[in-house]
Amino acid sequence: MLVKVYGSAVFGVEATTITVEVNVDTGIGYHLVGLPDSAVKESSFRIAAALKNVGRNFPGKKITVNMAPADLRKEGSAYDLTFAMGILVASGQIKAKDIADFIIMGELSLDGSLQPIKGALPIAIKAKEEGFKGIILPKQNVKEAAIVAGLDAYGIENIDEIIRFFDKGEPLEKTVIDTRKEFYSELENPEHDFADVKGQESIKRCMEIAAAGGHNIILIGPPGSGKTMLAKRLPSILPPMTLHEALETTKIHSVVGRVKENVGLMAHRPFRSPHHTISDVALVGGGTYPQPGEISLSHNGVLFLDELPEFKRSVLEVMRQPLEDREVTISRAKFTVTYPSSFMLVASMNPSPSGFFNDPGSPSTSSPMEMQRYMGKISGPLLDRIDIHIEVTPVPFEKLSEERSGESSVEIRKRVTAARERQTERFVETENVHYNAQMSVRQIRKYCALDAGSMQLLKVAMEKLNLSARAYDRILKVSRTIADLENSENIKGAHISEAIQYRSLDREGWLG
Repeated sequence: MLVKVYGSAVFGVEATTITVEVNVDTGIGYHLVGLPDSAVKESSFRIAAALKNVGRNFPGKKITVNMAPADLRKEGSAYDLTFAMGILVASGQIKAKDIADFIIMGELSLDGSLQPIKGALPIAIKAKEEGFKGIILPKQNVKEAAIVAGLDAYGIENIDEIIRFFDKGEPLEKTVIDTRKEFYSELENPEHDFADVKGQESIKRCMEIAAAGGHNIILIGPPGSGKTMLAKRLPSILPPMTLHEALETTKIHSVVGRVKENVGLMAHRPFRSPHHTISDVALVGGGTYPQPGEISLSHNGVLFLDELPEFKRSVLEVMRQPLEDREVTISRAKFTVTYPSSFMLVASMNPSPSGFFNDPGSPSTSSPMEMQRYMGKISGPLLDRIDIHIEVTPVPFEKLSEERSGESSVEIRKRVTAARERQTERFVETENVHYNAQMSVRQIRKYCALDAGSMQLLKVAMEKLNLSARAYDRILKVSRTIADLENSENIKGAHISEAIQYRSLDREGWLG
């Protein structure tokens, strides 16, 4: 008897429906075809044990399982439940006349219970697009799938539940989520808050500007000055994610199995902080079976690179194209996948190998030559893509011992959100430009026009401080953001003056 059951495979961040054809005939043997990997091939052992432990039999006949389309590579253990149901129906052990209306996915344990799978959200989105009535998958993943409106999502804990559902008509509990309610209830509860930060008012201001314009930022300061603490709080002042952004972000994390159990939609912007020993493939994505890397897991959020010069130069260089294009493409001989990677880059570094360059009170110092060698690990083209450079100084004891709390992230976020709304209106007719950091040279000339006084101020600053040519456009972008925070239509001299302060590494005299 031949039966068709439907599963799904994930390529990139999109799913493809897989038709699993199961034929049980006279003879002996188990034949699995359709480009399965080792984990898929091993499914027969898990299925046989699981069926026996729930009172069913693995038929001792010739079983042929085909996974179509047969030219796509299938990987992982998520097809166990799909195969098991096909075998039970094809061998006549159960009846399931409407099994073709459902996508069925899940990894089986030997006792018949189900383990969570990866990619539940893109699988559910594809099932809805192709007109399936519902999706049946492990209970740990059901909230991910349930955020797709118009698709019935059923979470089960044991294969016996789905057998009784099809064979005896026993109902399964449908999971229903009010996506908007769940999403908005999480927005006002940031895990890290700027109210916890003592002192560092100028750095907080700099962080606010970076968040308002989507600018990449590098923090330079000695150990213990608060660089990491400040970076961790940046997502809390970024504008809240829209439902579209939340869905896009959740899809990427779902593909790699990073969505927390029993969580539907990700409401908070991601914050990723990879260790400096990371490989270039782990950062941008790839592998034999391509997976999203850290830059894609940071999509719509923040990628924090702590101790930037300690990263391998080859790893840093592969970020240059994704920083410009806001996406990364992984090419293989037989297929190409594209992952979104629109993130804010926040980097931190010590000013020298010892961390205390030019600090006479420090226990150790570095020579200017050591300092130049250390800074030389970061390429000019990468620094060219970082709009804001800010020096972070240690917090004095008087500030640390203050009882007064600083301004909360919620208050700062209100100003940032208002500035972003002004930018959205400005670029409403411009494709792929949503905030100031994304402006091209032509848009800078259009939206960052200066009056004679401001132009003269910028000219003098570039000559006196020996600022490099790359600093010019960055200063204009940042000054446009500062003006937006003040709800100013035009860029003024004060905005230019403040923006000039944020180009430390472009000054020729910075090394001392």
